[in-house]
Amino acid sequence: MQAAKEWMNIMKNQKIGIVGTGMIGSSYAALFTGNGYQATVLSINDEQTSNGKKSYGSIYDVLKDRGLVTEKQAEACRSLLTYTLDYKDLADSDIIFECAFENKEVKWSVYKEIERNCRKFKALVSTSSAMVPEDLMQGLAENKDKLMVAHPFNPPHLVPFVEMVRSSKTSDEAAGLVYDMLEDCGRKVCIMKKSAPGFIANRLQHALLREAMYMVEQGMASPRDIDKALMYSFMPRYTSVGLFEHQDAAGLDMVQSIQNTLLPSLCDYKKSFDMVDEHVAEKKRGQKDGEGIYVWSEEDKARFKRDAAEPYWKYFDWKLPE
Repeated sequence: MQAAKEWMNIMKNQKIGIVGTGMIGSSYAALFTGNGYQATVLSINDEQTSNGKKSYGSIYDVLKDRGLVTEKQAEACRSLLTYTLDYKDLADSDIIFECAFENKEVKWSVYKEIERNCRKFKALVSTSSAMVPEDLMQGLAENKDKLMVAHPFNPPHLVPFVEMVRSSKTSDEAAGLVYDMLEDCGRKVCIMKKSAPGFIANRLQHALLREAMYMVEQGMASPRDIDKALMYSFMPRYTSVGLFEHQDAAGLDMVQSIQNTLLPSLCDYKKSFDMVDEHVAEKKRGQKDGEGIYVWSEEDKARFKRDAAEPYWKYFDWKLPE
């Protein structure tokens, strides 16, 4: 027990830097301060700082409404958070999370500023959803051994999954520090042993999406019926048991028979689908435009946000400061 307390105190002494005030940056600011870590968030201008503070506050408003956080606890969390426009204010950070725009040159420019102004950091973590660390580390002059990707799913303060991707140069010390810190915040960290675009979860998600869109384009089923099939068939099962566990339960001889019949007919397209390209060209990109595959009213957007969050509330287990 004493060793566990000492370990927890060591972890809580780690200062966190966050570059970016978007959804991921603000969500991580809420998660880290909600678990007792001091965090400094860097934004590019005063407007983005204001937006970040609003996003952070709205997260705690929801937590208070659900009775998960008291006003006193929310104030204690806010006291651990600082905003800045200057990279020099990240100089004391032990772990820096880069939550910049998904563009390699933008991320490289961030790394350049970090190396110029921050000499103490032990780990640099990109939250990129697809860029492999071998490419990202080319933007670093001296600290390639400290870089890794730790990709969360939105919103990171609520969805516990994080996939960690190391490069061949990432040190065990840097990876171990980040792993322990994220686990201390209640994240379920999955290690990708060999990096590939999209990592673990997005590769699986888009393999499923590819077949779903193929079925729509081939006239096999409508988007609505495919969504219903997913929601009411196997998806709920996989919130309680694993995919490979399920195959063992079904019997690998049955899996073999199904695969030999089914796999030759599955989609293997190598580019985005016409239905995606056409919607993007017509500025019907989904919720942001009010129309995509579906039409989105403000009520629909609010309902979707509630429903998308609902499965994850059971994982809420922050070590809230008092």
